[in-house]
Amino acid sequence: MNDFLTIIGAGLAGSEAAWQAAERGIHVVLYEMRSVSRTAAHKTDNCAELVCSNSLGNNLPHSAPFILKEELRSFNSVVISSGDRNSVPAGSALAVDRELFSKEITKKISNHPLITLKRQEIVEIPDSGPVIIATGPLTSPKLSKEISQLIGQEYLYFYDALSPIVDANTIDYDTAFFASRYGKGGADYLNCPMNEKQYYDFIRELNNAEKVPMASFEKPVYFEGCMPIEVLAERGPKTLAFGPLKPVGLINPHTGKTAFAVVQLRKENKESSAYNLVGFQTKLTYPEQKRLVRMIPGLEKAEFFRFGAIHRNTFINSPGLLSNELELKSRPGTYFAGQIIGVEGYLESASMGLLASLSAVAKILGKDYIPPPRDTALGALINYLTTSNVNNFQPMNINFGLFRIGEIKIRDKKERNQKIALNALEKIQKWEQELKCSIGSTA
Repeated sequence: MNDFLTIIGAGLAGSEAAWQAAERGIHVVLYEMRSVSRTAAHKTDNCAELVCSNSLGNNLPHSAPFILKEELRSFNSVVISSGDRNSVPAGSALAVDRELFSKEITKKISNHPLITLKRQEIVEIPDSGPVIIATGPLTSPKLSKEISQLIGQEYLYFYDALSPIVDANTIDYDTAFFASRYGKGGADYLNCPMNEKQYYDFIRELNNAEKVPMASFEKPVYFEGCMPIEVLAERGPKTLAFGPLKPVGLINPHTGKTAFAVVQLRKENKESSAYNLVGFQTKLTYPEQKRLVRMIPGLEKAEFFRFGAIHRNTFINSPGLLSNELELKSRPGTYFAGQIIGVEGYLESASMGLLASLSAVAKILGKDYIPPPRDTALGALINYLTTSNVNNFQPMNINFGLFRIGEIKIRDKKERNQKIALNALEKIQKWEQELKCSIGSTA
């Protein structure tokens, strides 16, 4: 057993894992292939680059994503602290300036005296542990093959999509208006209203637009929470009006009325120079994206900083492979963390990096490690990942359906969720104190 920790991948999970271990006095060697080798979606060499969206999810008190954020904050997470410091207005969500966010994490990782960041593509998994594999859903082909041989299984997969980002200077602000649904969080979103004819014209053209084709041998499996807009439209002409384009809670100050449908845009950076189209993940060809987006009122002259795209995300069948310490059952000392194990979401990925790191640190120090309680957000995710049915395992975001609520039997949803949140935060603080006594703290 090594007295240092090897981590492969400096995404959200790998960066968090490295930070948590180093802050507890463990030497870390962190490998990141970007700058040496590219992926299909990343644009920079920064650690913890956000690819799909700049939103870290719902930040409303007592929501399941908020509980997860608070649990991360209790462990001085490098990911959530950077998110808090580099946030941009986004109503009830925590959204960030993705460039400042990843640059801050990269700086902290690079400057930490106990972390050695190596820009190198790993194609073979080290024989001796502990090692955390946190290479994400875009793991390189060579390492993917190595992992597949290690676990004795083929990868599972789903397709993920990115939304377009447009130049703020090319938006018509006489048509678009600032507001958040029901006024929650202030006027943080830019809204492009559609009347009924504009909406159905858009749906007709969307259904007929040219899409980037799948390979002939691949089945189009999508994550429900990140469905391409054209796939949603195929479910029926009103699907988008009741989904990402729903106008409910948005009064147009230009008319004093609620539009038939509304396309929302969210700030991409602190300078407000770029906006991303919320819920507009797409696999349309680039010319079609330009044509369709310019059909939206207020975006007739939109110029693009980034077009939407689609990429394949791979993950392992964790319930049959990993213990509740995220350790590979067939090879003790080898851990997996992040999206590669079947969590969906930035903070969910970072959380798994945190937990894999705590477990590995305990092993290095020769200390006992007990996973977090199931009635916490961290514990709920671990339970889902390691006890689900292996025959229909799919990626999952944090949600109240994963929590063990025990004796909490309250009919009022708001009151029940508040009780679950308070109980989770109490349990996580107690668990954190127990860990602090055995393996130390980041505080």
